[in-house]
Amino acid sequence: MFKTNKDQAPVNDTSNKSPILNMISEGTKIKGSITSENDIRISGKIEGEARCKGKIIIASSAHIQGDLISVDADVSGNVDGTIKVSNRLVLRQSAIVGGDIHTKLLVVEEGAQINGSFKMGAGNDVLDGLTDAVFAGNSKKKTAKEVS
Repeated sequence: MFKTNKDQAPVNDTSNKSPILNMISEGTKIKGSITSENDIRISGKIEGEARCKGKIIIASSAHIQGDLISVDADVSGNVDGTIKVSNRLVLRQSAIVGGDIHTKLLVVEEGAQINGSFKMGAGNDVLDGLTDAVFAGNSKKKTAKEVS
């Protein structure tokens, strides 16, 4: 009367899926570099580089002493270091950045504090080939043959 499809995967099958978001909670302190293929949300303190092939979210309680390198970033906390974002960087009103910023796109809310210099745009040499292959391919410098 009822047909069942035994080849169909169960609804809650997560056995082959990797985590979508890595979280570093408030009260956690890390010394060293963090590298991730997925998004990272940081609410604690990090002394070292944070590198991500996705999006880095820096909560208002976070304090980063080191560089941030990612495809996208949303910063509400304190970053003492260079920020290199190959696509879109959002600085929320509570963000405090004490370092240089290299990004393709920038959104800054009123009240964000920035103590450093900016380099923006698709032709930014520092961003070429950083973390996002698509971005690097779209923003590479043209050779003399391609220009002619």
